[in-house]
Amino acid sequence: MLQLTLLVAVATAFLGVDAQFIDLTNSSTPWSCLAESTGVHVPGSVPCNPYEPLQQHLAFAGPTGMTVSWSTHAQLDTPQVWYGKSPTALTNVATGSSSTYPTSRVWDNHVKITGLKPNTKYWYRTSYQNCAGCAYRATDTFTTAREAGDEAPFTLAVVVDLGLMGADGLSTKVGPYGGAANPLGPHDLNTIQSLIENQDTYEFIAHLGDIAYADYFIKESWEGYFGNNSLIPNTTSVVEGYNVLLEQFYDQMTPLTSAKAYMIGVGNHEANCDNGGTKDSVHNITYTTSICVPGQTNFTGYVNHFRMPADESGGDGNFWYSFDYGLAHFVVVDTETDFPVGIQSPDEIGGTDAGANSGPFGYPNQQYDWFENDLASVDRKKTPWVIVGLHRPWYVGGGKGSACLPCQQAFEPLMVKYGVDLYMQGHIHLYERNAPIANYSIDPAGLNNPTAPWNIVNGAAGHYDGLDPLVAAPYYSVKALDTAYGWSRLTFHNRTHLTHEFVGSANGSILDTATLYKAHDFS
Repeated sequence: MLQLTLLVAVATAFLGVDAQFIDLTNSSTPWSCLAESTGVHVPGSVPCNPYEPLQQHLAFAGPTGMTVSWSTHAQLDTPQVWYGKSPTALTNVATGSSSTYPTSRVWDNHVKITGLKPNTKYWYRTSYQNCAGCAYRATDTFTTAREAGDEAPFTLAVVVDLGLMGADGLSTKVGPYGGAANPLGPHDLNTIQSLIENQDTYEFIAHLGDIAYADYFIKESWEGYFGNNSLIPNTTSVVEGYNVLLEQFYDQMTPLTSAKAYMIGVGNHEANCDNGGTKDSVHNITYTTSICVPGQTNFTGYVNHFRMPADESGGDGNFWYSFDYGLAHFVVVDTETDFPVGIQSPDEIGGTDAGANSGPFGYPNQQYDWFENDLASVDRKKTPWVIVGLHRPWYVGGGKGSACLPCQQAFEPLMVKYGVDLYMQGHIHLYERNAPIANYSIDPAGLNNPTAPWNIVNGAAGHYDGLDPLVAAPYYSVKALDTAYGWSRLTFHNRTHLTHEFVGSANGSILDTATLYKAHDFS
């Protein structure tokens, strides 16, 4: 019976079917080994063979490079990736490093491949792929970035605030003492399923903060989502539960992130293990960051799990970086820490997120100076479109009191000065498409060649806690939705036209669409 329950859990993680939470331990079980032997890895479980490669994800490393990352439950002496232009001729090999941090159950392996051709498909395999006792995995593929100036149209997917789906995340149920404001309907696809179903319609994914929501383990526990035996968490259960939820999410995303570049940005839910504290109203217990052990603070998991192209762009780790792709220059910045001197960062000491006490990760004004230098150095003749991704919004009508005014002070003046075309945010769990706006003044041109940046807030990807209500539709809001989960699809048609679509995850319908025209006369 337990064997059947475990195999059913595989379906729940990917299909969102209701099931009970499985208490997984730090060691593999006969049932997890049985599942692996049938060709299935149970998301969030410890594999029978600790060297089995899991949670594969990709990141652009310039137009001629790709970083291949994955996790194992044992350290690899020399992580390797074999690759080539044919699945039967993986004649090249690249090596990397394997590292971990206190409280993690896994080792993060990163291999950067260089010397590739732009916009080219490659096949690859990692160390121990299809090892003894491992679930079978076909040879994976990736496609390198388009070269700057490539005039061909392209499309990408953008998600923000995307968490774990299924029995331990967003599902059709809620906890008996609280839960999601908008549980899934019985026949709804969730956002991960929708991204998988539509993966042929976009070339890469940008995830701009709040990844997995493993820090909701505490809240899910006291709300009874895991059953009555897990109502009062402690440090030990938080360490284990956080890891299980985090690994489940990365496993769920693997069908996408192993084949398409997964370009991430930082959000507040990456800071620590408890989302800045939660109040158990049932047992009258207040949880703070004191329940987090050192390995679960200061963005430690985020720093270790990913490798963004900061080296290629002069940025700082996974916090701020940029890259070119065809006709666009993409910039990712950090709204959590490292604001200019004199402006308070939300997640640093004294910030609005209680107890975060994170960062800084650079020297004073480093992010600001880098951001200005990066924007000033863009060759707009090659990449006329400049797109910025960041987590916290300041023009938003949902989440009362959630507008990040320090973020506006830190970033908006430079985006206006250097003619940024579009910036995308989330943090508030709804969808708002705003008019082009700067310093609270709507651009009268609208989407017809405005000088002010266009702003879209889409934090509606979905996680355990559901959606946020729209408090009021501000004067600058053109379209707002607070009852549907979804993701953004950006299509760059040419040098002058860009279309944004809000794709409803439930059934793939287009809930909102708009096209921006910019003359981009940089001759």
